[in-house]
Amino acid sequence: MPIISTSGLARTFTTKAGPVEAVHGIDLTVRAGEILGFLGPNGAGKTTTLRMLTTLLAPSAGAATVAGCDLVRDPAGVRRKIGYVAQAGGVDPQMSVREELVTQGRLYRLGRARAGERADELASELALTALLDRKCATLSGGQRRRLDIAMGLTHRPEVLFLDEPTTGLDPGSRADLWELVRGLRDEHGTTVVLTTHYLDEADALADRLVVMDEGTVVADGTPGALKLRYTGSIDATLQDAFLAITGRTAAPAETAPVAV
Repeated sequence: MPIISTSGLARTFTTKAGPVEAVHGIDLTVRAGEILGFLGPNGAGKTTTLRMLTTLLAPSAGAATVAGCDLVRDPAGVRRKIGYVAQAGGVDPQMSVREELVTQGRLYRLGRARAGERADELASELALTALLDRKCATLSGGQRRRLDIAMGLTHRPEVLFLDEPTTGLDPGSRADLWELVRGLRDEHGTTVVLTTHYLDEADALADRLVVMDEGTVVADGTPGALKLRYTGSIDATLQDAFLAITGRTAAPAETAPVAV
């Protein structure tokens, strides 16, 4: 049974100019332990879809289950099973890394002692131990991103949603974050759903890609399968395949750094 399943999931926004259909009834399945990448031009509907799956936005129509919980009837159950790391992050620059992790544990109703133990566990797993007593304001971009992810993993979620996880990171930090995401899948069986504009990142990291455009899913498959299907060559770049699928570029004006 898939860990995420949607049927006719849709979202319409009401504007002064009239209704705007951001997502048009998508059907989607995600397997447990899979790294799924969401791709699409700006305005394609991928962020709206992610916000619906994380209960931040109610669907206008359709149904979905996430980690065995009904998205509409049991949003609290969904939230107990997932972690969500927003693009902007959410740490307090004046708090220490330890304080942030302990506070997150307390928010998930861990006792004070257990919250402290969990903070130490997460720090060890995400290479934050040496930083526990540092103020968040002093962390580098890569260190802050690891802290964001640690906070999202406090309650050992079955599904982790990452929204543009490497935007603004230097090449080394991007490569470290890729290894972290792979480790979550390989060592803990965590399902990871991420959005990214960086096609090299999607190619290197995702087990499967879903490409959205104008509110619908227009392609679904492994990076290699999409290259072969839409360009005729497994040696083509994912950029070539993406352009063939949508006729547009995925990347914003900022150029993605090359991870090494």
